[in-house]
Amino acid sequence: MSVLTLRYLIIGVLAAVATMGSSATGSAAPIPPLSDAARAAGFVDVRAVVPDAVIDLRYATSNNFVGIPLYPPTARCLVHESLAGGLATAARLLRAGGERLVFWDCYRPHAVQARMFEVVPNPAWVARPGPYARSHVAGRSVDVTLALADRLVDMGTGFDDFTARSLAYATEGISVAAQANRARLRDAMTAGGFTVYDGEWWHFDGPGAGVDRPIPEVPVT
Repeated sequence: MSVLTLRYLIIGVLAAVATMGSSATGSAAPIPPLSDAARAAGFVDVRAVVPDAVIDLRYATSNNFVGIPLYPPTARCLVHESLAGGLATAARLLRAGGERLVFWDCYRPHAVQARMFEVVPNPAWVARPGPYARSHVAGRSVDVTLALADRLVDMGTGFDDFTARSLAYATEGISVAAQANRARLRDAMTAGGFTVYDGEWWHFDGPGAGVDRPIPEVPVT
């Protein structure tokens, strides 16, 4: 084999390896600029904080307890910037075990909260909307679960399961494995400064989530 032939062979192998690498890792889609209203409210796109986040906004689909989309299909996962560091911490801890955060809901417009309460007028399951913003409506709470590379992690119930099994520390009807999975999610989120909501294993409140604030007029897109 001549030196020239060997050189071309090496170049070809290196090119193939580079192609495989880029295909395997993929390249994150660019994050669209935030609206002026979102920036003014101090919101950030979760993908800018947790690049490997799985965004599955259930209220942008009919796969929710209302049965119809409540967000436009272009809805994005927005949170207040005060949550950014904590989400990055939680994601990093989970990533070490091969898991990723899945976001089911983030910032929720006040009008959507009102519509939800019309459907389920029970404050035990859906927060009663008021003349102020808290929790999701303030962009300071998230609904999350865990995923492995090829599937969601078993948590014992799905999203918005309005039964006692959805309680954060439920044991009856919840397998030991699912209880451990919930505990692992809780541990990661609390390490990031979030507070567990006892009524829903998927709901976590960031700092200041319970403080009354002006209702933000921010599009969810």
